[in-house]
Amino acid sequence: MNDDTRPSPEALLRQASQEGRGRLKIFLGAAPGVGKTYEMLSEGAERRRAGVDVVIGVVETHGRVETEALTRGHEIVPRKAIPYEGRTLDEMDLDAILERAPTLVLVDELAHTNAPGSRHPKRYQDVEELLAAGIDVYSTINIQHIESLNDVVASFTRVRVRETVPDSIVEAAEIEVVDIPPDELIERLKAGKVYLPHEATRALAHFFSKSNLSALRELALRRAAQAVDAQMLEHVRALGVGGTWAGGERIVVAISELSGALGLVRATKRIADAMHAPWTAVYIETPRAQTFGEPEHRQLAAVFNLATQLGGDVATVPATSVVDGLKTFTTEARATQLVVGKSTRSRWFELRHGSVVDQMVRESPGIAVHVLPMDPPTAPRGTRVRTGGWGSKSGYAWTTAMVAGITGVASALFHILNLGNVALLYLLPVMAAASLFGLRTGLFAGVVSSIAYNFFFLPPTGTLTINNPENVISILVLLGIAFVTSQLTSRVRAQADIAAASARTNAALAGFLRQLTSLNDPVALARAICEEIGRLFGVRAVILVAEDPGLAVQAANGADYRLETMEMAAAQWAYDTGTPAGRGSSTLAASEWFFQPLRSGERTLAVLGLAREAGGDPVRSDQLPLLMSLVDQASLVLERARLEVEMRDVDAVRERDRLRQALLSSVSHDLRTPLTSVMAAAAELHRGVTPELIDTIETEAARLNRFVGNLLDMARVEAGALRLRLEPTDLTDAVAGAVHDTKRVLDGHAIELDVAPNLPLVRVDPQLLHHCLLNLLDNAGRYADPGTPIVVRAEHRFGLLRLSVIDQGPGLPPGREKEVFETFRRLEGSDRAIGGTGLGLAIVKAFAEAMGMTVEASNREDLTGARFSLCFPVALLVRDTDGANL
Repeated sequence: MNDDTRPSPEALLRQASQEGRGRLKIFLGAAPGVGKTYEMLSEGAERRRAGVDVVIGVVETHGRVETEALTRGHEIVPRKAIPYEGRTLDEMDLDAILERAPTLVLVDELAHTNAPGSRHPKRYQDVEELLAAGIDVYSTINIQHIESLNDVVASFTRVRVRETVPDSIVEAAEIEVVDIPPDELIERLKAGKVYLPHEATRALAHFFSKSNLSALRELALRRAAQAVDAQMLEHVRALGVGGTWAGGERIVVAISELSGALGLVRATKRIADAMHAPWTAVYIETPRAQTFGEPEHRQLAAVFNLATQLGGDVATVPATSVVDGLKTFTTEARATQLVVGKSTRSRWFELRHGSVVDQMVRESPGIAVHVLPMDPPTAPRGTRVRTGGWGSKSGYAWTTAMVAGITGVASALFHILNLGNVALLYLLPVMAAASLFGLRTGLFAGVVSSIAYNFFFLPPTGTLTINNPENVISILVLLGIAFVTSQLTSRVRAQADIAAASARTNAALAGFLRQLTSLNDPVALARAICEEIGRLFGVRAVILVAEDPGLAVQAANGADYRLETMEMAAAQWAYDTGTPAGRGSSTLAASEWFFQPLRSGERTLAVLGLAREAGGDPVRSDQLPLLMSLVDQASLVLERARLEVEMRDVDAVRERDRLRQALLSSVSHDLRTPLTSVMAAAAELHRGVTPELIDTIETEAARLNRFVGNLLDMARVEAGALRLRLEPTDLTDAVAGAVHDTKRVLDGHAIELDVAPNLPLVRVDPQLLHHCLLNLLDNAGRYADPGTPIVVRAEHRFGLLRLSVIDQGPGLPPGREKEVFETFRRLEGSDRAIGGTGLGLAIVKAFAEAMGMTVEASNREDLTGARFSLCFPVALLVRDTDGANL
């Protein structure tokens, strides 16, 4: 039973999710210059005078004196300077506002795009974070910046704005329309109060024409009315208040499989356009739908497609009767107008089945019912399925067998039972037949049971004659009980079938979404979508995506698909227009495939193609709501995957920018120093060659060569161009060679070698190991305190060989040891912050990992200083491996 006074659980949950969040108020205008910012500042000043803690996050005055005057007296949070391509851009300082934590913040131009490098790409995302922190926000926006109206505005202004705000932001906000007549706005424009004079002249000739401003004004007022209507419905649903609450018109049209339903949809579209109201086409799915054949399903699909093309919503409601389903849907939708069709029916038909129109008029107070004539139903061509009509032969056979069985049991127990108890036994086959095989089979069971009861148990037995008038009453009561029981049992069965179908649909949706949310790769997602939809509907499925020069198949649920020229044309049409195409649609219906675009907002992500191996429509009309739900879910998941890929690309670009800036900084300082020394020494050569000059040139040239080598090595690592030549290597020789090559860098430091000659050989690339040791020794010589020794120690314990370079110096900041291996990272407050490119240790880590080793950084325990270790696992120890094989 539908109780329209019960609070909606979904509305209550949505209200509960808003607890603790700030409230957003949007000042909506039809065009620039109507006074949105002025109105926002004025209301903010009133709130401040009332004792509310108000700050200005960002306000664009555009040089307007009146607007700038209203900012005085407000606390203004300084903007954040963000460098970008040699310029400095000022943006709202989100962190400063969050730290300040005011009660209300004024944020102008909600659709603004933030400068690259900001935490969020859009300002409305900054506002979302402020709201989540419990801060109220006042903001401004023009109607053309709302996502769903972007195309509408561009169609008559010939101007498409690139900065848009999702409709969900506007729908969740309180709306205040800032409105002035078009003539007054044009006067303001001519007076230079909106744009500079030369810009105002051009604007008047294009965007700010009176016709454009009038249309924009109507859009703004209508969009605000829709938002208010939606918020009002949400409120009354949360409170459980009954009634239609006709603050705005909401139209519902009842459709069916009859041919006249197409005319009903077109008439409803005209009514909705005249009233500027949203409308929904609803189909009430009763148990009778199980008898539909292919013509009925095709007709319903055509009605659904027409409603979608005309801009209406579609819905399917399972119910035991059309009247119950319509009453439930119109109550939940708070409909104010209902459009139904009335066919020419016989009196006998209306006496048996009743009139949907008459019942809706009587039982739906507060709803205006539009009754439109429909053509009389014609018998559709094709075979009609009769699964639930007169019943099956097996059902009647089982019913007869059950009655016979009850008759036998009653005959065996007749000596201990009276006639009343025997009559009760015959209710058992009636109930069983009605629940298992339907209403008509249950009625058949009642008639057969009455005959058997009369023939075998009522005197005179063996005949159908009844001598006692009381027994006549027993027969009539038995028939009546059988009829009522059959009706009730059949109705319960129908409700159970509807509930089971709804449960299957919900299970399919939940399983589909669960399957997709575990995947991130777009190709794997597309393949999963095809396999799941193909399994649920028993069809072949493909997903096509845009590739130069057209569409290409990204995934399919089998390799036996074939898309001919007609199919590719239908798929391209669906992708370009965002509307269905192919078989079962109104476009390129000769195609064997049906193509449904997968869209996110105004963007088409891909096209889903469906076809049956045996031909025919891929999806029946009763399956369309499930398909649309699956398509919506698939679109959301594909959009999530696309955004994740874009975020990874953005992160990669940011990392490359960071590396580029760090490289430029390194090159400008660390490479210029040795070049300066070399140039100075070369200039001194004109005065005479001395050993000191030659030594300076050689030292600085080697230093410069080492820097360039590190840059090239890092480029090889990032490009994946390393070529390993693994061979057994003696660590004693490797350490000795590295110490020899760094003797100039280590000048002034005593080298203590603690490398035993009996260490096992290691299987590494000798050249890469040499580079690792050179960088570790260079790092130690650069940052160790002057005159302190540098220790090279090898330890072989528990199968792990560790080769360490130990220096004496300030050491590493505790807890940040791993950061020294990051590219271009030089830790402040440590011995790693003195000169250098920040590449040496990153190269050590990359080379070590390429050879299967690990690298560690830590502070010394005995003295101050740092310890860097190369760790060789058992798999790289040659002698241990050979020994294990003996």
